Amino acid sequence: MARRKKVYEGKAKILYEGPEPGTLVQYFKDDATAFNAEKRATIEGKGVLNNRLSEFFMSGLNAIGVPTHFIRRLNMREQLIRAVEIIPLEVVVRNVAAGSISKRLGIEEGTALPRPIVEFYFKNDELGDPLVSEEHIIAFGWATQQDLDDMVSLALRVNDFLSGLMLGVGIKLVDFKIEIGRIWDGDYMRLIVADEISPDSCRLWDIETGKKLDKDVFRRDLGNLADAYTEVARRLGVMPGPGTGVTKPTLIN
Repeated sequence: MARRKKVYEGKAKILYEGPEPGTLVQYFKDDATAFNAEKRATIEGKGVLNNRLSEFFMSGLNAIGVPTHFIRRLNMREQLIRAVEIIPLEVVVRNVAAGSISKRLGIEEGTALPRPIVEFYFKNDELGDPLVSEEHIIAFGWATQQDLDDMVSLALRVNDFLSGLMLGVGIKLVDFKIEIGRIWDGDYMRLIVADEISPDSCRLWDIETGKKLDKDVFRRDLGNLADAYTEVARRLGVMPGPGTGVTKPTLIN
């Protein structure tokens, strides 16, 4: 596909103008970042894996009636998506204590939570994406109470879908992050799942061994990130064919 005008570039993806009004082309980069981009690397083939995995998850959600921005995959690194107005919040669902919740509340990592916990974080890299309450969200006009109710409902449906899918291949879904966007059909507004769903945005542990199969491999220097993502893709049956160029990471100084 011929390159179009760049609309936005983030840490892991680039958005280009789509071929039709109301669409975008989402390109998955090989960049890996952690700690608000203080740690960076290039993982050759990572974008290919995340493109295929996000396609797999988004297509599955669409099939069960959970609306997403995904339309179709275009090639090994790009997919066609609906243009949405992103709500400036990261929606995190936690099933097991890990990462920041363990640090904040002193809960031992690996502790099963009594119920899935939904958290909201304000999308702002300069502030470190701080945790915010529903009161903050409504007071500052980022979303309405009805939006929040709908976002929680969407997030829990995604959690049910992903948890079952991962359990079937011997993986525990510890937590995940999604973004949600607004689209309009005439005067009617609705919310849909946007951005991506991949090992970049999920914590995934092997059920038997506890081995990490997500970006914590990169954050904590636990091995080869490409190998971890490839293992997730292999188990789910979406392993890209040979010759995708997935190799060991090259650190950026």
